[in-house]
Amino acid sequence: MSDLNIIHQPQAHRFETHLDGHVAHLDYALRPGGVVVMEHTIVPDALGGRGVGSALARHALDWAAAQGLKVDAQCSFIRGYIAKHPEYQGNTVA
Repeated sequence: MSDLNIIHQPQAHRFETHLDGHVAHLDYALRPGGVVVMEHTIVPDALGGRGVGSALARHALDWAAAQGLKVDAQCSFIRGYIAKHPEYQGNTVA
């Protein structure tokens, strides 16, 4: 779902989108050494299967790359997304 309006809330360390009365979000933390830890991706059941999580992942990973940050994917959804999208695999920490 590429037409989502994804909002970056840097003060809250999150990316979020509002759809059909629900909020889906991806939470992250910044660490020393230019690392962003992607902690959780939360998509309400009502929005499941619509590509919302993937859109949040893509947006956050593109942001991290643009900022020159390495990604520590603690979130299982983000790890799975990176595994399926090789263009993001070179931007992760071991």
